[in-house]
Amino acid sequence: MSSIRNLLQNKKPLVTARVSQTVNEAVAQMTGADVGAVIVLDDLGHISGIFTERDCLQKVTRPCLDPCVTPLREVMTTSVRFARPEQTIEERLRLMTERYFRHLPVLDAHGNILGIISIGDLVKARLSEQEFAIDQMEHYIADSLPVGR
Repeated sequence: MSSIRNLLQNKKPLVTARVSQTVNEAVAQMTGADVGAVIVLDDLGHISGIFTERDCLQKVTRPCLDPCVTPLREVMTTSVRFARPEQTIEERLRLMTERYFRHLPVLDAHGNILGIISIGDLVKARLSEQEFAIDQMEHYIADSLPVGR
């Protein structure tokens, strides 16, 4: 089973924002990088939260806040779950499915940000693993059949 470390090798560069940035600025970063979330950092560069497309809809659009003046600190998700690089795709997929969230920052043992993964990344990796296993079984079965049958 693959680890989160393997998954990070093919990811886009990490996109971060500052707590003082406006929603509009963060959304511009997200759309420019074609990502669904940004990790929000405080003034010292530590993780303060995460801002996602869902946050934008539920905490900005629905209550009709002005995205041009609303700072991320007011609308970001502050209770952020994390993944470690050595964890398996299966265990993080289970967590994300059970807790209904779609983005998960990955931190090393020292708390450094290594990247962010989405539930789509995990599903894609899991499907790839399953396809590989099926292919291997098909080859094994085909090689085991007597010649001429």
